[in-house]
Amino acid sequence: MATKETLGIVVSNKMKKTITVAVRTNIAHKKYGKTISKTNKYYVHDEDEKCQIGDLVKIQETRPISKKKRWKLIHKIIN
Repeated sequence: MATKETLGIVVSNKMKKTITVAVRTNIAHKKYGKTISKTNKYYVHDEDEKCQIGDLVKIQETRPISKKKRWKLIHKIIN
């Protein structure tokens, strides 16, 4: 099974060992074909608590860590 990886921007780091990452994707409207920007927020496990708000990060899907946490931090790209 291939693991999913994606890029996103940190929007919150107020929890212990957890960050909230917003991932934007562009999709085409089914009927009209117009490009729409869709945003999903994911809870990401940040073991070292090194991310700050506004950082661009790479995240990977993993086993369930808690009730809502299903992603882990791979590395920071831009801070």
